[in-house]
Amino acid sequence: MTFWNFFFNSKTRIRSNEENLNNKSSVFIINLNKNTTKLNIYFSTNNNIDLYELEKLCDAVGWVRRPLKKVKLALKNSFLIVSLFYYNDDKKKLIGFARVTSDGSFNATIWDVAIHPNFQGKGLGKALMSEVIKQLRNYDISTITLFADPEVIKFYRHIGFMIDPDGVKGMFWYPL
Repeated sequence: MTFWNFFFNSKTRIRSNEENLNNKSSVFIINLNKNTTKLNIYFSTNNNIDLYELEKLCDAVGWVRRPLKKVKLALKNSFLIVSLFYYNDDKKKLIGFARVTSDGSFNATIWDVAIHPNFQGKGLGKALMSEVIKQLRNYDISTITLFADPEVIKFYRHIGFMIDPDGVKGMFWYPL
């Protein structure tokens, strides 16, 4: 199955769960096996992210800590936030995250894509990116970019991203 068919094909293992969550922006993946336990994994586009849960996720994937005040501001100014979570003893456990900045019309950039290491290799990264792209396409955004560390370029290529075919190189300015 190609990347695009994955999220436009109604036969995927992702389906709406509006009745159970009473949240029109949530869907879930049924019965993901984690060791010998089956979990229901949920998507959400709700921007109400627990900063401490997000910090734990970022720590788990080995990212450098960022000031929570700045993370909160980045979340507030994001165009789209998609998270993956499950419930454990009625507590929401964040296991996946991505956020997007955009002009809301032509362009969007995906940032901070993370899947908890205990849940990697189970298709959740692909499902997360599929949901992000599906949400952006709902706004008719056609230019979607991201920055990828060298060790994950293969993953992004596998799901349809490519190095800029026009050879445009990104440029950055940093304070000295």
